[in-house]
Amino acid sequence: MAKHPLDVIGENDRELLDQVNRARDLGLTAGVLSAKEKLLIALALDAAHSSVSGVKSLAQRAMQQGASRAEIMETLRVVNYICGAGSMYTAAAALQDIWDSPQLADTGH
Repeated sequence: MAKHPLDVIGENDRELLDQVNRARDLGLTAGVLSAKEKLLIALALDAAHSSVSGVKSLAQRAMQQGASRAEIMETLRVVNYICGAGSMYTAAAALQDIWDSPQLADTGH
């Protein structure tokens, strides 16, 4: 199993990792916005910041919360409008990895 990207932080400063995890939970836990909506916002921000692995992870999590491919693509329309074509290359690289996988090919998500 692959290591989590933040394992090195936890191995060297557990308190810092705990703080990062609390911030994640605060940001992504459902409130007025649903968890799915928050994950789509986070996906948009990672696409804007050129994080392929972030877009991939957040797209998978959003789909687990019920997001459809259409909702992800509509989110990317906003990113494209605000951030331009570079963000689309980031998103395309991430989505191709997950949407071409056999596990998701038949789900329509």
